[in-house]
Amino acid sequence: MQLRELENSGIVHREVYPQVPPKVEYSLTPFGETLRPIIYSMRDWGEQYTNEVIAKSQQAE
Repeated sequence: MQLRELENSGIVHREVYPQVPPKVEYSLTPFGETLRPIIYSMRDWGEQYTNEVIAKSQQAE
């Protein structure tokens, strides 16, 4: 998914600041906050299995 799609789905809020150079900030909406446990679980999985994923990727090359 791209940021624009996440915005359209109500998961993130896009704040545009009228300045040069342009500045845009994204934040989770209350609806997006409901994904936080899932995001943290994915992070934890990645931390636990990073070395294994890298090793398998290198074996496949």
